[in-house]
Parts: sequence; structure tokens; C-alpha cells
Amino acid sequence: MRSLFHSFFVPALFVWLWSTGFIGAKYGLPYAEPLTLLLIRMLLTLGLLGGLAWLLKTRLPGWPAAGHLAVTGLLVHGCYLGGVYYAIQDGMPSGIVSLVVGLQPLVTAGVAVLILKETVSWRQWLGLGLVGVTLVLLEKFGSVGSGEGFPLWTLVWALFALAGISIGTVYQKRHGTGADLVAGTIIQYGAAAVFFTIGALLFETREVEWSVQLQLSMAWLVLGVSVGAILLLMWLIRRGAASQVASLFYLVPPVTALQAFWLFDERLDVLAITGGIVSITGVALVVSQRRSA
Repeated sequence: MRSLFHSFFVPALFVWLWSTGFIGAKYGLPYAEPLTLLLIRMLLTLGLLGGLAWLLKTRLPGWPAAGHLAVTGLLVHGCYLGGVYYAIQDGMPSGIVSLVVGLQPLVTAGVAVLILKETVSWRQWLGLGLVGVTLVLLEKFGSVGSGEGFPLWTLVWALFALAGISIGTVYQKRHGTGADLVAGTIIQYGAAAVFFTIGALLFETREVEWSVQLQLSMAWLVLGVSVGAILLLMWLIRRGAASQVASLFYLVPPVTALQAFWLFDERLDVLAITGGIVSITGVALVVSQRRSA
């Protein structure tokens, strides 16, 4: 039962929580600019985690470890979230953003092989392949040339987010796994908050319309994603190879696409559904490889 909990329920919960981040962003962005919205989210999260750290009597790591955690925070939260939010604000549908950053497992696997010297078998490479995501992208990008799609330059923001989360996952595996989860997350969010503060001061008006929709989306982004999903991600990275943990992100695009279809009427056709099935099959291959290792 414990093995089932670790191998299925925790990863499934993480995938669902992570996918809701794209939905929450789309709900909140009409009422605040990306970096301003993210700064508020970071500050609220830091308040909650600070209280939790006080209750648990959590000890902060030394300066060298804190420096590594700050770098991870800038990559995993600063670059990743900033890129995702700006892509959504500038017109890219939330489902498509999740598909682009869904390439993260392949990028992370390649970086892990080069830096961490992890061994990736042929079954893992198959699981980390581009087949499923490519099928979905073929359908989604097909409407761009007709004038009904989103601006192609928003891909720059999505690719910026992809680079941040991919490099940050490997960096966390190499340098940040010895710190307490709560303390480490506080430092990461603190670094991201500084990043968002500078960006909001330089490039945004910092105006916020505190609608009910924004308040609800912010509450979920803080509790469900910034606290719940991130702590699960750090825990999963500790337990498994970076490339295996990254394979879970292939489940995020189809889960996000289903939610976006239901909430925003972002359509899926047969090709997109097929791609989602292929992605899930690839993750199953990676998980089975880990069990047999």
C-alpha cells in the first residue's frame, strides 16, 4: 500500500495540482499584470510557509546551500512562472502553454545525462520522446496561419519558461536536495519574489483589480500550487532521478487541456487526444523502468 501511495497517488496528485496552475493564471491575469500577480502570490506564500516553518522550528541552511536554493528559485519559479504568465497574457491559450513547457522532460533528461551523468535507458528515452507532445502541437499550431491563432512570438515566453524549469530541476537535484523542504522552498520563493519585484517596478504599472475571481484564483495558486505542488515536486526530486521525475510533466499537457476545454472551451480534436494518450503511455514506460531498476 505504501509503495502504491509513493508510486501512484503522490505523482497523480502532483500532476493535477501542477496543471491547475495554468488555469489559475488565466483566471487571474485579467485583473493584474504577470509579474505583479506573481509577486503578490510569492508574498502570500512566503507568509504561509514562514508560519509553518515557525511551528515546525525549521532551521535555515547555511549561506552556500542558501545560494544554491536561490538559484533554483530564480529558475524554477522566476523564469518558469514569469514566462508562462507572460505567454498567457499575450494571447497563448493556457492549454498550449502547458504543451510547450511539456517538452521539459526531454530537455531535463538531456541536461541530466550531461551534468549528473544519469543513465537513461531506451525505454526511458521512448517515454521521454517527443511523439505525444508533437502530435498535440501539430493540431494546436495548425490554426496559427489562418489568423485565428495566437501571436507566434509568444513562443519566446513559453520557451523561456521551458528553459527555466528544465535547468532548475537538474540544478535542484545536484545542489538543493540536502536542505529542509520548507526552509528550501522559503529561500526559493524569496529569491523569486526579489526577481518579480524588480521586474514589476521596471516594466509594469502594478495596478490590481481585486475582483472575486482574482481572489479565488490567488487563493488556489497559493495553497494548491505554490505550497502543495511545489513541496510535492521537491519531495519527488529527492526520491527519484531527475529524468524520471521530469517524465511526470508529460501528463500535465493532457490534464491541462481537458480542464481548459471544460472551463474555457479550448477545443481538442482526434490528433490532440491521440497525442495525450501517447504521452501517458510514455510516462507509464518510465515508471515501469524505475520499478524494475
